[in-house]
Amino acid sequence: MSEFPTRREFLTSAAVAAGRMALPPGPAEAQDLTGISLQQAGHLLRSRAVSPVDLTQACLTRIERYNRQLNAFITVTGEQALAQARAMEAEQASGKWRGPLHGIPIALKDNIDTAGIRTTAASGLFKDRIPTQDAEVVRRLKLAGAILLGKLNLHEFAYGGTSDVSYFGAVHNPWALDHISGGSSGGSAVAVAAGLCFATLGTDTGGSIRIPSSYCGVVGWMPTYGRVSLRGVIPLSWSLDHAGPICRTVEDCGLVQGTIAGYDPLDPTSVDVPVADDIRATQMQTSTLRLGIPRSPFFENLDSEVAAAVETAIGVLRKLTKSAVDVELPNLPNTRLILETEAYAYHSKWITASPDQYQPLTRKRILTGAHFNAADYAEALRQMNLLRRQISQVFADVDVLVTPTMVSTAESFAESRNFQRFGLRNTSPFDAYGVPVITVPCGFSAAGLPIGLQISGAPFAEPTVLALAHAYERDTEWHTRHPKLNNI
Repeated sequence: MSEFPTRREFLTSAAVAAGRMALPPGPAEAQDLTGISLQQAGHLLRSRAVSPVDLTQACLTRIERYNRQLNAFITVTGEQALAQARAMEAEQASGKWRGPLHGIPIALKDNIDTAGIRTTAASGLFKDRIPTQDAEVVRRLKLAGAILLGKLNLHEFAYGGTSDVSYFGAVHNPWALDHISGGSSGGSAVAVAAGLCFATLGTDTGGSIRIPSSYCGVVGWMPTYGRVSLRGVIPLSWSLDHAGPICRTVEDCGLVQGTIAGYDPLDPTSVDVPVADDIRATQMQTSTLRLGIPRSPFFENLDSEVAAAVETAIGVLRKLTKSAVDVELPNLPNTRLILETEAYAYHSKWITASPDQYQPLTRKRILTGAHFNAADYAEALRQMNLLRRQISQVFADVDVLVTPTMVSTAESFAESRNFQRFGLRNTSPFDAYGVPVITVPCGFSAAGLPIGLQISGAPFAEPTVLALAHAYERDTEWHTRHPKLNNI
C-alpha cells in the first residue's frame, strides 16, 4: 500500500477538515461533509471523492439530529431524496453530468409548490395541501440534478418578518435558540446556517430572504423583479414578490441563481431579458465600480454594533471600488397598500369561509386589505411602476448601493414585538424598486449574533452586485463562521 493518499482519500480528507473547522467536533462523519460550501461539495462530487448519496445521507443525519430544536423543516423527504441521490450517482457513473447542482442536496421554502409533496405555507389552512405540479423553479432545479431534502418552515403565508407565527411552531435561530430567525424565509436561512443542506430557496416581498439571512449569518440573494419565475409560488403580493437563493457564499448563490433564472412565458411577472453567467460574474474586477451610500433613512437609528460593523465594511468596499459618494433615493409610493390589497385578493375566499384556519396575527393582517378601494390601489400601483423606471436614474451616477441590512441583530422571542418598528425599513424599499440586492455577513455583536451588509444594483445588474459581494467576501472572513450546535 502506498504511503501517499489517493486523490479520493485526499479530497475526502480535505472536505472532512473543512467541516471540522466549521462545525463542532463529533463522531459522525455526516457533520464533516455538511461543513463545506455548495461549490466545494460540487468539486468533490465531480472528482468522485464523495457521492450524491454520501452528501444526502450526511444532510439527513444532521436534520435528524438538530431539526427538532431548530424547527427549520416542516416536511423531510428522506426516502425520495436518497432515491434521487442514487439516480444522480448512476447518471454520473454513466458519464452524464448535469452541471454544478448535480447531486447537491437542497431544500425549499414551503410556499413553493412541489408535485406530490405537501406545500403548506406554514398554515393550518393548507396543512394537507399536495400540489400536482412543480413550481417552475423546482422544475429547473430538478433538471439541474439537485436533490430535494424537504420543505422549510416560514412565517405563515410569508406575511411577517419573524417566523414565529406558524402552524408548525416557531423557527429558532441557530446562533441563539431563544432568538427569532427572521422571516418570512426563516427555515430557509436556518437550514443553511445550521448545515442541514447546501442551499435553499426563499421568497422576498419586503425583505423575507434578506432579513433571516442577515439574522442567521448567511448570504441571501434577491434578483431583479421578473428575473426568476414565480409560477407555482403561493403569492403574498404579485407585484412585490421575488424568489431567490439562500446559501453560505456569494458564489453558491450565483450557482443557484444561474439555474433558476430565465424567462417563463407562463408567468405574467417574468421578463424576457438574457441571463448573464452569474457565477462567472463573481470573478469580475470591481476597481471601476462607483459606490453609492444612501444615508437616509437606512443608517438612522442603528444599533451601535451594527453601525460600527457596517462602517468597517464600507471601509473595505472603498478599497475595492473606484469611488464612494452619498446618494438620495426616490421616495416610495404606498407599497403597503399594494401588498395588503393583493394579499386580501388572494385569500378572500378562504379568509371568509375558514378564518379560524389562520393564525390570529395573519388573519388580522389579511383582513386589513379588505378596506382599500380600487382607485387607491390602482394609483399606488401606477406610482410604483413609475418608481421602477426612476430608480435607473440613480444608477447613472453610481453602480452599486450599500446599506445595513437590518437596524439591529436578531431579537429574542420575548422582544420580537419590537420588530415591527424598524423591521422592514432597510429591506422593503428594494422590493418596491425591483432591483437585485444581496445581504452578506459583515460582523457579529458582542453577544455573538450576526450582522448583515446589503449591496444592490441597477435592474438586471446581477453580475455587478455579485462581483462586489464576492470581492468583499473574499477579503473578509465573516462567512466562514458557523453556529456551534453540539449543545442542543
